[in-house]
Amino acid sequence: MNKKERAFKVLLVDDEDVFREATARQLSVRGFIVQTAGDGETAVKMVTDDPPEVVVLDQQMPGMHGSDTFIAIKKINPLIEVIMLTGNTSVDNAIELMRMGTFDYLMKPINIDELLYKIEDAYTRKKLNEKQQREVDQQH
Repeated sequence: MNKKERAFKVLLVDDEDVFREATARQLSVRGFIVQTAGDGETAVKMVTDDPPEVVVLDQQMPGMHGSDTFIAIKKINPLIEVIMLTGNTSVDNAIELMRMGTFDYLMKPINIDELLYKIEDAYTRKKLNEKQQREVDQQH
């Protein structure tokens, strides 16, 4: 995707201020419209008020855990794609994240180019799912 094609909204949710702001800057420079939240409760409110196309969500946060935030986001809008960030390297953890329905997960510390690719891929899948949903709705 070129910079113009990346002009869609991404919500970055992480309780680590330095990581969140640095990552948001890097994504903004690459053309994304980035919103940030420091906790799950704020993220859920933002998704309710002004839904993004893709959410990048830290799993380990104080207060509302990333898994609970993910479930709340999917209840609000099942078509939003969520990429989970985790510092936990266990295979069981990765399997659980994928079973929950996350688009993908990345290990911290992240590689910004890998995150960029995952966001673009998630956006493409969201658009495809929306198109399929419209076709189903038109048939009924």
